[in-house]
Amino acid sequence: MNHALRFAGFSLIVLLSASCAEREGPPAPVGSPPAANPGAAPASSAVLRSVVDYEAALAAPGRSAEDREQDSWRKPAESLAFFRVQPGMAALDLYSGAGYYTELLATIVGPTGRVVAHNNKAYLDGVGDELTRRFADPQRLANVERLAAENNAIELEPGTFDFVLLSAVYHDVYYSNEANGWPAIDGPKLLAELFNAMKPGATLGLIDHAATPGSPPETGGTLHRIDPQIVKRDFAAAGFLLEAESDVLRNPADDLGKGVFDPAVRRRTDRFMLRFRRP
Repeated sequence: MNHALRFAGFSLIVLLSASCAEREGPPAPVGSPPAANPGAAPASSAVLRSVVDYEAALAAPGRSAEDREQDSWRKPAESLAFFRVQPGMAALDLYSGAGYYTELLATIVGPTGRVVAHNNKAYLDGVGDELTRRFADPQRLANVERLAAENNAIELEPGTFDFVLLSAVYHDVYYSNEANGWPAIDGPKLLAELFNAMKPGATLGLIDHAATPGSPPETGGTLHRIDPQIVKRDFAAAGFLLEAESDVLRNPADDLGKGVFDPAVRRRTDRFMLRFRRP
């Protein structure tokens, strides 16, 4: 990997005063004094917490009109504040798609950080020219490295990342369609790979479309939704600690029986956010 990265960014200096409706889980928050969490390894906390203006990332020069149009329903400033993304971090955007969050992460982590934007062929085929346009100027996102790897073939350097993002992708662990280039994912293998690739104390942020409570895992393939309890179960089994949940993207008016691409609910789905920590 090329670590000598250049970046055309800006200073992030004002704290976002957004209400993230955060609900803490049993473990101590990442920002707790060391005495409150004596077992936590210090590696990821080497990225010092700074006062970050997440809204400023949305106003960064060069962001496309298409990205700006999505800000209203994605609420990225609130989401990234909840996930506590910081300058200097090494971040992984798994199944990054067209790179909406990749670009915002690159802006926030800045010239001393870096972002790995992963995609497989199915995602690359789906986004078409959008990704090509985003990376047309290699200097604008110079701290981003693109990684192409198919399902079950993702290999990451151990102990690399301070932050990992899974935005509306984990439900696809329970989706399989060989004809469309989406072989079944070995979920435990994927989570083990992510766990090992993260530094001790690192954060994993997850956003996904909520399914009706008690829905089977296969709903991930039919409606592209998932019961949050399945996510929590899977990540706990992989060794992750659930640190907090956020209601910022919840929508009780969503019809959970409709697929997420149905025009009646698209971009208005009930989405949950979870913040996990790698011990």
